[in-house]
Amino acid sequence: MGRAHEVRAASMAKTAAIKSKLYSRYGKELYIAAKSGVPDPDMNLSLKRKIAEAKANQVPADVIKRAIEKAKGGSTENYDSLRYEGFGPGAATIIIDCLTDNVKRTVASMNTCFNKSHCKLGVKGSVSFNYNNYGVLEFNYDDADALLEMLLNADVNVADVQIDDGFATVYTDPGDLHSAQEVIEQNIPDVKFETCSLKMVPNETTTLTSDEDKELWNRLLNLLDEVEDVQEIYHNVVEE
Repeated sequence: MGRAHEVRAASMAKTAAIKSKLYSRYGKELYIAAKSGVPDPDMNLSLKRKIAEAKANQVPADVIKRAIEKAKGGSTENYDSLRYEGFGPGAATIIIDCLTDNVKRTVASMNTCFNKSHCKLGVKGSVSFNYNNYGVLEFNYDDADALLEMLLNADVNVADVQIDDGFATVYTDPGDLHSAQEVIEQNIPDVKFETCSLKMVPNETTTLTSDEDKELWNRLLNLLDEVEDVQEIYHNVVEE
């Protein structure tokens, strides 16, 4: 089997890790949505929307069901929502959203990640002022005019529509994310979303040029990816 087998195994392990992180993220968010009201999507709009978002991101039905059943079972788990903002090498900036049941643990983890990568944590608002909060949908489609028309006809507040090599990216007001999702699903048969979620999008991007900066930046991202409490990471760095 040799090298080819090792490469395939490593790729499969990486894919499994990404899926596990995604399922864990949505498991927490679904649980919180279910706990915030009645654990029934027909009577809880927030839960209904979160289920739709999870399905659009290919989260399995059993993951969704377990999270809701956990809420129904009277679990006493509580999560705090935390946002960290920081500075990487060069002009890199980063925003990290966390859900945690132990704030002290999360604070310690963030400090460790930034210290080990020689990056700097900032105060609230030090980075996010230069980002916009959008609902973002990404999927295969190549007609910008038709896409914009179907969304505007449904009164979806669209910030931008981009088409790149047959791949569409739609930016909406945060409150219109799920309306846009429904319109697209109704008008584009069998559409599969690569992304369907709220995101912080930078107003400006930067490219890291030195090998040292790239190494420190990748170290930070890898360390953050290992923190269980991290839900989402947004940054302004683009690859060359």
